[in-house]
Amino acid sequence: MKTTLFKAEDRGSADYGWLKPNYYFSFSNYHNPSKVHFGVLRVLNDDFIMGGGAFPTHPHDNMEIVTIPFTGALQHKDNTGGQGIIKAGDIQIMSAGSGIQHSEANASATEAVTLFQIWLFPKIKNITPRYDQRTFEIADRNNQWQIIVSPKEEDNALWINQDARFALTNLSAGKSIEYKNAFDGNGVFLVVINGSVEIDGTTLNKRDALGISEVNQFTIKATIDAELLAIEIPM
Repeated sequence: MKTTLFKAEDRGSADYGWLKPNYYFSFSNYHNPSKVHFGVLRVLNDDFIMGGGAFPTHPHDNMEIVTIPFTGALQHKDNTGGQGIIKAGDIQIMSAGSGIQHSEANASATEAVTLFQIWLFPKIKNITPRYDQRTFEIADRNNQWQIIVSPKEEDNALWINQDARFALTNLSAGKSIEYKNAFDGNGVFLVVINGSVEIDGTTLNKRDALGISEVNQFTIKATIDAELLAIEIPM
């Protein structure tokens, strides 16, 4: 097993007043040549958006963009007609493909939004842009993996234009869970959303992440109650 540790306190950050992001990888004005991507995972931003905050309409192309909200509500609109509001339990995906214009806004004037936004390089370039969102039952991830994004029909998840899989779990203190790759040879970027876990002798705390490669399965043990995101991607 090969691992790369990403400590929460080592992330890039910015403060735009209405937006306070933390960057796991180089983004915007934050550039770290040792943290540009992990396999096809290019961006993982941990965003805090103040009430009334908004990203005005802007373009993307040839990225698979997944948004996972934790608190508050985020509104999306794009030039394909895609639109929706997502909150905790919802997952959103957008294939920018050949080109899309979209805006994102806090749906509340007063309550903050917290979320992860994640960008992956696509498997096939210049596909027709698309948008989708779905509500997942949070209780269904207790001490088991809940697959939220996958190209495999049998996973019953949001489709992605990549051999990648996203899974969430809420793991109780003292419990262990095994992760098995959906695709042989993929790596996994494991993020501790909350809590604390141990993997192969490494302790991860809130917002720490571990890039794992050269192994097709591994075991995670929660030292306290933990909320985890596993992003499996081609390396």
